Amino acid sequence: MGFQARSVRALTCQARMNTKAAEQAKGMGPADFGKLALALVVLVVGIVGFYYYSDNPSVPSFVRVVGVIAAVVAAMAIGAFTVPGRKLRGFVAESQFELRKVVWPSRDETIKTTGIIIVVVIILSLLMGLIDWLLKTVVLDWLLKLGH
Repeated sequence: MGFQARSVRALTCQARMNTKAAEQAKGMGPADFGKLALALVVLVVGIVGFYYYSDNPSVPSFVRVVGVIAAVVAAMAIGAFTVPGRKLRGFVAESQFELRKVVWPSRDETIKTTGIIIVVVIILSLLMGLIDWLLKTVVLDWLLKLGH
């Protein structure tokens, strides 16, 4: 690959990064507010339609549920093309990438750790009960002499 092709690719990559940076810096514009308003209207229409047709026997409940699900999906799709939607998609993608790095404990490790926690909780409960009994005995029986 020649020098010119590499520099064109580098410039394209730099332009893409600049566009993303400018997009993040500018925040939400009027088009984004309009898209979010449209998404809200679609969602409200789906929910209102669900309850509006609840008394109509010719519309089965399955169709009403599918209508609400379609409205939610459509509202999410519309909202995904706004600045907050793109940020949310980026966050979800980064979260999935980070979850791949997690080393989950084995079943044996989980069972052993749970057993240790249960034993520690029992020991601490007994210790707290003993301290409570001692304080009650000292305060009520010895200091206040209410035990006689």
